[in-house]
Amino acid sequence: MKNIWLRTALLCCLASVAHGQDAEKKTEAYRFTDKKLVDVTPVRDQARSGTCWSFSGMGLVESDLLRRGKGECDLSEMWIVRHAYAEKVAKYIRMHGNANLGGGGTLNDVTYIIDRYGIVPEEVYPGLGYGTDRHVHGELDAAVKAYAEAIVKNPNKTLTPSWKKGLDGILDAYLGVCPEKFTYKGKEYTPKSFAGELGIRHDDYVMITSFTHHPFYAPFALEIPDNWNWALSYNVPMEDMARIVDAALEAGYAVNWASDVSEKGFAYNKGFAVVPVTKVEEMSDSEKGKWTALTDEEIKKMTLDLSGMLPEKTITQQMRQEAFDNYETTDDHGILIMGLAEDQNGNRFYKVKNSWGDSGTYHGYFYASVPFLLYKSTGILLHKDALPKDIKNKLGIR
Repeated sequence: MKNIWLRTALLCCLASVAHGQDAEKKTEAYRFTDKKLVDVTPVRDQARSGTCWSFSGMGLVESDLLRRGKGECDLSEMWIVRHAYAEKVAKYIRMHGNANLGGGGTLNDVTYIIDRYGIVPEEVYPGLGYGTDRHVHGELDAAVKAYAEAIVKNPNKTLTPSWKKGLDGILDAYLGVCPEKFTYKGKEYTPKSFAGELGIRHDDYVMITSFTHHPFYAPFALEIPDNWNWALSYNVPMEDMARIVDAALEAGYAVNWASDVSEKGFAYNKGFAVVPVTKVEEMSDSEKGKWTALTDEEIKKMTLDLSGMLPEKTITQQMRQEAFDNYETTDDHGILIMGLAEDQNGNRFYKVKNSWGDSGTYHGYFYASVPFLLYKSTGILLHKDALPKDIKNKLGIR
């Protein structure tokens, strides 16, 4: 009988200790240690504009210029936005208005536009023609959409040769007239010659995604509203997508990332993005061992307030697909992955450069977990030389 009581007391003590440890974990804030960082230019601010895609894409280009020894460049995001808008409107009219038209874009729009129109420094084309010192695009977006819709209605029964001039007038008024030539650091350039000197080539970059409704290791046009140009992405299993990101960072290449940031686990102001479980049964066996005494109610509360470290879901390819097909994963935000990090428990995270200015816990940066990347990525864009050799060969990229 005494042994039974002793065993019972010991079990109670162990349960109490385990629950105490879990309680400590629940309130402990994430602490991140950077393990590998890629050189990037300073954080910019897209302000009140839907142009994250231009900022993240330009962040990738500027990082690659640093990697190639071209020095630090501050290139004009609004130059890209202005020319992309002109092409989007032309596509919208050709589609009789049956297409998406707005300020958004996709991962490779920056290099696509540079390839066609060149590029200029930020100081040459800041794109602030509407009376503020920050990008506020509500009126611009509405004006462009209304103008395009009027052209689609075709009140003259045939398109006039003037509609493009009218669109140019709107874009010039809000973003500025595009210079044919400019002087930068004492040298005269055209936008094309400047891009040529910097060595920015659209063909050097590849988009990668991971979905099962198309064959793996083949390209397809991802069905998202902002893919106005029907740009092709190479489709790979999600494990390969994560391996590509890891290999690129280890080799010194940044990665342009399209992700869904409307998730509850995206806690930018607290500096992290995770995919928290909502029930004990959603934990893997290894996670259950780390969070032994948690109840479903405790997990629910933790997920609601994001007050401390959180157990995360184990992501599968099927989960990714279902979230995309059910509109639970959407193409919300373009950001730049520029580092590898770990939390205090050794879990791997990615350090991410945002475009919301000097904000949040990490002054424009945050840390995204591996499950968040696997679950909430619609795609990535990176230099083709950063691809692991075996994946590059499978994709037939030279």
